[in-house]
Amino acid sequence: MGLRVLIRNIGECLTLIGPEGARRGAQMKKLGLIRDAAVLVEDGKIAWVGAERLMPDPGRAKLSTPVDARGGVVLPGYVDPHTHPVWLKPRLADFEKRLQGASYEEIAKAGGGILSSVNGVRGATEDELVAALRPRMARFLSSGTTTIEAKSGYGLDADNELKMLRVLKKAGQDSPMTIVPTFLGAHAVPPELDGRRAAYVLRVAEEMIPKVCREGLASYADVFCDQGYFMPEEARTILAAAKAGGLKARLHADQLSLIGASKLAVELGAASADHLDRAGDGEIAALAQSDTAACLLPASNYFLGKPYPPARALLDAGAAVTLATDFNPGTAPCFSMGFVISLACTQMRMLPAEAISAATANAAWSLGLHQSLGTIEPGKAADLICYDADDHREIAYYVGGPPLAWVMKNGTLIK
Repeated sequence: MGLRVLIRNIGECLTLIGPEGARRGAQMKKLGLIRDAAVLVEDGKIAWVGAERLMPDPGRAKLSTPVDARGGVVLPGYVDPHTHPVWLKPRLADFEKRLQGASYEEIAKAGGGILSSVNGVRGATEDELVAALRPRMARFLSSGTTTIEAKSGYGLDADNELKMLRVLKKAGQDSPMTIVPTFLGAHAVPPELDGRRAAYVLRVAEEMIPKVCREGLASYADVFCDQGYFMPEEARTILAAAKAGGLKARLHADQLSLIGASKLAVELGAASADHLDRAGDGEIAALAQSDTAACLLPASNYFLGKPYPPARALLDAGAAVTLATDFNPGTAPCFSMGFVISLACTQMRMLPAEAISAATANAAWSLGLHQSLGTIEPGKAADLICYDADDHREIAYYVGGPPLAWVMKNGTLIK
């Protein structure tokens, strides 16, 4: 037997034990809460969880390294299913210009926007991008996020998109963080092909995706499907090529306009449709009747001062809702899923339990990781976080959240 850890004196243990698949409707409010609990960890996995007084084999406790939760709230490590973490520098000039009233188009014409991040990535070496990514991963972990989905999308040509995915692979090899890589070559049209979007779509489908698949650098492919970016038929072409190469689909959908993106995601059986700021009754009904997660990104709405997506309508219709940070240098420089949970409650009328379910069990399901992550039950990875709090509702109640006492990844304390 390897390392054995006993976490005891847990005031509230949110096990999230429930359906194996997506949580919907009333299921989102069920946290599997156990009071005065303990969790036994063996070899990095959950061996037992329950009320401490009911622990079946006290002898195992004596042979374990103790971790005192001090009456706090323990729950699964957050799973963030939508991030853009590979870039060189923050877009601080864009931020100031936006505060002074400049539009996205004006910022882009002045050399800012997504293309400024593209220029940074293209001008950086792989090692420089790894060095920039590592402290961001540490910030995610210190904020309680133990797994992220991470996209490329700031290269916009084969060499630089593959470079970004290799950066994710290299950084993941020497970090406790679990990284799920997504190819987002169709994030925007590169400047060298301005006005030639059809040519770029073919380049993504016929050149980039085969190279990504040959190197095994991604699990998913994503497309920014919106007015001014890529249209549904273009997204269909790209995602068909991705499927042929063994990549599953995700989709930026209904953020800026309604052009049929979320309905395309449902039609293609995509793992998730993300943003959904403009989703109406038809889009909500389609998502509710599907196995495509409705991934909401309220930190970007907060940062940009935009209306929030219809979380309450999606939940009430029975959609499988997830939450993510949308961490990126332009519209959501946010590491904290705890802050996202607070926004989900205060700005989108989600209940704390619903938001926690969306940030753990449902998020893991949307990444195909629900058999190993997202709940606290025997056999799953011991990815756990402990808040210095008496009640799980404090996570949403306090702006910025209560302090994290510790973070555990695969049974090892890392904070």
